[in-house]
Amino acid sequence: MAASETSTPVHPGWPVVGNTLEFARNPLAMFTRLSQQYERVVRISIGGRKQFVALRPEDVKYVFQENNRNYVRSPAFMILKRFLGEGLLTSDGDFWRRQRRLAQPAFHRQKLAILAQTMVEEAVGWVDELAESVEAKPGAPVNMSQSLMDVTMQIVCKTLFGTEYAAVSGAGHIKGLSHSLETLNYLANQMLLTPVKVPRSWPTPSNVRFRKASALVDNLIYGFIATRRQTGESRDDLLDMLLHAVDEETGAVMSDKQLRDECVTLFTAGHETTAVSMAWTLSLLATHPDIQARVQAEVREKLGTDRVPGADAFRSLTYTLQVIQESLRLYPPAWAMSRMALADDQLGPHRVPAGATVLVSPYVLHHDPRHWEQPDRFDPDRFAAGREKERHPYAYLPFGGGPRLCIGNQFALMEMQILLGLLLRDFTLQRPEKLPVPQPLITLRPKTPLHLVMQRNTNWFS
Repeated sequence: MAASETSTPVHPGWPVVGNTLEFARNPLAMFTRLSQQYERVVRISIGGRKQFVALRPEDVKYVFQENNRNYVRSPAFMILKRFLGEGLLTSDGDFWRRQRRLAQPAFHRQKLAILAQTMVEEAVGWVDELAESVEAKPGAPVNMSQSLMDVTMQIVCKTLFGTEYAAVSGAGHIKGLSHSLETLNYLANQMLLTPVKVPRSWPTPSNVRFRKASALVDNLIYGFIATRRQTGESRDDLLDMLLHAVDEETGAVMSDKQLRDECVTLFTAGHETTAVSMAWTLSLLATHPDIQARVQAEVREKLGTDRVPGADAFRSLTYTLQVIQESLRLYPPAWAMSRMALADDQLGPHRVPAGATVLVSPYVLHHDPRHWEQPDRFDPDRFAAGREKERHPYAYLPFGGGPRLCIGNQFALMEMQILLGLLLRDFTLQRPEKLPVPQPLITLRPKTPLHLVMQRNTNWFS
């Protein structure tokens, strides 16, 4: 006979609020404690809702892959829908499957190869600007968190919007777009953690800011779409690929609203998430000079002294990619994921009732000593060829898993390889005075901006 819901251990909490306060205070510490105290599944209560935390990779695989049609985006995603709309990150069911079919060709390897050279050119310009800054103020710490936000914004705008971006970038509109999306991200996180939900129609300061930021985003992106439709020109950017995508099963194309939602989703994911991941990677390399030296040796050998290397050269940066993969293990940007069960189900002996949320924490899976030896140690050799056989495939999921594996995962990894390779070819990163502390918002950010002293390797090109 199937086990009843009462057989699932319940993590003790406070009356009425349950575990909400513990979660809001330090969710990473809370999830880590759950992993240490419970074997497989534990029930918690956040914001008045029952949540089932899955702690084993085999159960995560079941939810994300084997029985994925029974699990949809949880109610928490309704907050993200307020500004992302029905993009790939937030939509479900047949609509999501159709959108995925339409968008997938834009991320095929040959399409990404076209975008890679744009990334290289933007990254070269970024490194040149850093060189000027370092030479003007030698020994002064550089705010790398902001610098990375700027360059990833440039890259996602250029690869997504192409020439339309170039036409408006000088007017400050793109920075306004970036700032507005940052505001929406921040407000969405506030709403996510607030137990009492205020109606959207109320003129609270947060709702007013939300509407203002949303309007700016919509005006700019709908403007890009309208301009492209009017010109009818073919371009080598993501907007063009999405605009001309045709569903092979139905012959349908994306509406302006669907294009807007996918563009906002891609902009948000391709900008902030990559910048945050790069900041963690640089902080790890600055505190591990031996690993930094290995990366420098590889990039100098593979990239040579060409100021603008060909994009294909970056595919040979295997150790550099291992460093990025290990950084994503230690600091996964998507530190928590959730799904809602459509029908009653079982995770091993534990019953998950319809309507309940299943929570998964990649951060906890990535730090679990049952799957990773010395899990808190920075060791890129964990990702050397063949080592993946040593662990369960769902013990590592920085980009999710199953059919909803992040569509832009190869785009992000390629961008990070290019940025890291060109940066470390020119610079040596010195240990920061203070290591960043993780702040789990919608993404896992450094709590304070990362400032690094950077030494230019001026003899490299001489």
